[in-house]
Amino acid sequence: MNRKSAFYLVFSFLLVFSWKGHAQEVLTKSEAVKSVLDNNYGIKIAENDVEIAENNTGILNSGYLPSLSTNMGWDFSLQDRLAEIEGRDPLDQNDLETQRYNASLDLNYTLFDGMGRIYNYEQLKLEHNLSQLEARETIENTLTQMFSVYYELARRFKNVEVLENTLSLSRERLQRVEYQFNYGQINKLAVLNAEVDVANDSINLINEKQNLDNIKRDLSVVLNEELSAEFVVDTTVNFIPILEIENFIDEAEDNNVSIRQIKENLLISEYDRKLSFTGYLPRLDLFGSYGWNRNISPESPFFPGSVQTTKGYSAGVSLSWNLFDGGQTSVRIQNAKVAYESQQLQKEQIKISVARDIKNAFENYKNRLYIYNLQEKNVATNENNFDRTREQFKLGQINSVEFRQAQLNLLNAQTSYNLAKYDAKLAEVQLLQLTGQLLNTEF
Repeated sequence: MNRKSAFYLVFSFLLVFSWKGHAQEVLTKSEAVKSVLDNNYGIKIAENDVEIAENNTGILNSGYLPSLSTNMGWDFSLQDRLAEIEGRDPLDQNDLETQRYNASLDLNYTLFDGMGRIYNYEQLKLEHNLSQLEARETIENTLTQMFSVYYELARRFKNVEVLENTLSLSRERLQRVEYQFNYGQINKLAVLNAEVDVANDSINLINEKQNLDNIKRDLSVVLNEELSAEFVVDTTVNFIPILEIENFIDEAEDNNVSIRQIKENLLISEYDRKLSFTGYLPRLDLFGSYGWNRNISPESPFFPGSVQTTKGYSAGVSLSWNLFDGGQTSVRIQNAKVAYESQQLQKEQIKISVARDIKNAFENYKNRLYIYNLQEKNVATNENNFDRTREQFKLGQINSVEFRQAQLNLLNAQTSYNLAKYDAKLAEVQLLQLTGQLLNTEF
């Protein structure tokens, strides 16, 4: 074996050894799901929005509680007074101080506001439900993104395994043709071809590992977690039975997040209509107050200086009724009605779009499953063909070019199989999202 051939063999050996020489931690699908739910920024923001909406539905934001306020004040004045009274000498008074103190505790409660509080409270509860659906949509989109990266990473891992095996076979072939050349059974061209193939397979493996490292970093970004450089992912794939998928499709209208969101928006618009009618109704308020006042007055030409203190309670009921507001309430009612009709139209539009998307996704899923099954059979055929070609090559019945062709056919079949498998799984994930079952499925 010459030095050049030895270099290729040692280089390819080190390449594989460096890949497998470290302990590798497996990141399972369930661990990836948990990580993205716990750490992803978009999901955290959506959860904060849900918390805000939940706070808005509390009793403190309902308008059913009374308001209690206090008022305190102090007035001070310093004046000079000249009093001229007929028949008397003018009275000149300087630095006359006047002070006033007041304090009150006021209670107000709305007894009736035209049903506005009831409608507003129900609307807030619906908005809370809507925020939960929006958070769910964010989670579904993020999980779909995560699975697309995760399965792409799994595909690259399988491709690396295939390329490692291809490189190992090329090294084996190079050794064989070296022996054959040394014993004069073949010419130098066969050795050179084998060396070129070892070099090409090594380069392909290096490039694929680089792609693998890049996708690892993509997954770290989606998970918002620093992952070990040596981690691997679970490359196994299990498909949901078609019958179960069809059941998901039948129930999609009740579970699809877009349809459920528009239904909530439709209910919110209904309460907007009801709220607009409250402008025609009266408002009844109850108020009560406890007050304390003190006035310190200077003397005058007719009265001596005095200090007056008063305190006491007051209560009452006020009724207000806007009999005519220039037609603003009428306009609000008309606009709310039109907005509700628009929401109904949007609901029908979304239902049609979702039904189309589900049908397209289901057909795509079935086609990818079919291709996956074909590729699986194709791999088995190429493996059988390669095993026979390999035996014939060992016996010298075929040349290295024919061996290489069978090797490339197997490589292409295996990489196409990996692509078909994970494409089919991603198509299933997208279909689960459209049918509203993504968060109910274990991967």
